[in-house]
Amino acid sequence: MSTCATLSLELSEPLAATAATAATWLLVEQSGPWGAKALTESHLETATGRALEAAAAGTGVRVALIRNPGRHADAEPAGLREVIVAHTAPGRSWVRRLAVADPAEAAGLDFAALGAGEHGGLGVEHAGGPIALVCTNGRRDRCCALLGRPLAAELAAAGHSEVWEVTHLGGHRFSPTMLVLPYGYAYGRLSGASAKEVLASTAAGHTVPEFSRGRSCWDRPGQAAEHAVRLATGETAAEALTLRQEPSGDGGWTVEVRHTDGRRWRVPVTEGTSTPARPESCGKAPATPSRMVAGTVERL
Repeated sequence: MSTCATLSLELSEPLAATAATAATWLLVEQSGPWGAKALTESHLETATGRALEAAAAGTGVRVALIRNPGRHADAEPAGLREVIVAHTAPGRSWVRRLAVADPAEAAGLDFAALGAGEHGGLGVEHAGGPIALVCTNGRRDRCCALLGRPLAAELAAAGHSEVWEVTHLGGHRFSPTMLVLPYGYAYGRLSGASAKEVLASTAAGHTVPEFSRGRSCWDRPGQAAEHAVRLATGETAAEALTLRQEPSGDGGWTVEVRHTDGRRWRVPVTEGTSTPARPESCGKAPATPSRMVAGTVERL
């Protein structure tokens, strides 16, 4: 039985520049089953889900639900629930966490400040290693369940990092997908071995371009340019690169990528389409998804 992930792999669709865009992630623990639109289709109170969606709109904050791998009982969690907030901009990345009795408390946070990278002393600083978020929501796409759940279980059993299942990271056809905090790099088409490599590299302050879909704090043209510079230079330090992006006037973008050591590069980026048509998610009609194409990397 063909899946969207199988077809995407067969067509050699690039992973780069496909990460969901979010300056800040707000993750709320909610066990039990998830629907396709999990914030309003789970055991989370519908009013709370809608309040979270409304509070996040236009702030740069992306809200998702998380749960422990393998625990899918149709029951409410006992006691306090975890809330994890992570800002992913280079040089300013942080992870804060708090426990709440009622998830509705999260809707009262200052989303504008969180999206801008200001936590205001919220909760406590996350003092551990990388946090792995593996997309497993089979009601949104079966690939996430078929490929994501086994990966989450394997990583959790290995015990090297904190691992959560998450409701949605985008890009089902790149399953299994994983977002890793604190830096906010998304990865796709992972195996158990490659996912462990990613987590070990993250713990050491590095990224793994081979499996990277991009850093979520950048929009897609920026993700494409950063990835191109990493390939051209071999740079893997997660916090080494920042960028500035401008429209180029021809429908594309010009992105200046800067290294912390002072080096700079200019990268032209254009938007194309992936052909032939393929379903972007299992069960959807075939389409030609947008594709970011980075041009020649020019040293400035």
